[in-house]
Amino acid sequence: MKIRIKRQDEPESAPYWQTFDYSGEGRKTVAGILDEVNYRDDLIDENGVPSRRIRWECSCMQKMCGGCAMIINGIPTLACGRFVDTAKEELLVLEPLTKFPVISDLITDRSCILEHQKAALMYLGKKGAEDEKEFANRYSVAKCIKCGLCLEVCPNYVRGDGKFYGAVLANEAYLLYTSSEDRKKAIAKEYRKHFAAGCSKSLACRDICPMKIPTLSSIGYLNRARLV
Repeated sequence: MKIRIKRQDEPESAPYWQTFDYSGEGRKTVAGILDEVNYRDDLIDENGVPSRRIRWECSCMQKMCGGCAMIINGIPTLACGRFVDTAKEELLVLEPLTKFPVISDLITDRSCILEHQKAALMYLGKKGAEDEKEFANRYSVAKCIKCGLCLEVCPNYVRGDGKFYGAVLANEAYLLYTSSEDRKKAIAKEYRKHFAAGCSKSLACRDICPMKIPTLSSIGYLNRARLV
């Protein structure tokens, strides 16, 4: 099997493609394959050129940190959750996410996700009574790992425009709105400004989410609540 990687040495340098041969056997995750390739004594590409280690990011290897988000064979996903049958797949094409600045190789800077939360003042004020009917949905929404895949596939999210913050903001707003006693109006205002006003309801965010977060339920709840 061959692994073709879109590489970039530094944030401002030009990207380039490099291909490596992989001879491992069995059903493995892309993260596991990258680990094996990097642990070789000498990393040499298919043309025999010595190369530096492949730079990518992870913390858990079990779909809990979101660090290994990348584009695998054209589909944004988590490398630790994408399994490969090495006997059947002949080519793996790995690219960094396109909606975030590249730091190096497959590592991208997703700090904008936190900056969006801060800009929209997404914080909990005085905790209020919670609706028991929302407990199950809140539990699911709280699983968000801020991997950025929802922003990668969102047709409305434009990198750096500072207006539309995507499904991450919608789900965070839902969690805070259903918990707050004194900040409901402020949260609803930011939700309308940074999500509702720009969402086209493609629901690509829901379909790509590795945690299967029911974003449509969050949107529906807030759309009803903000009319009261």
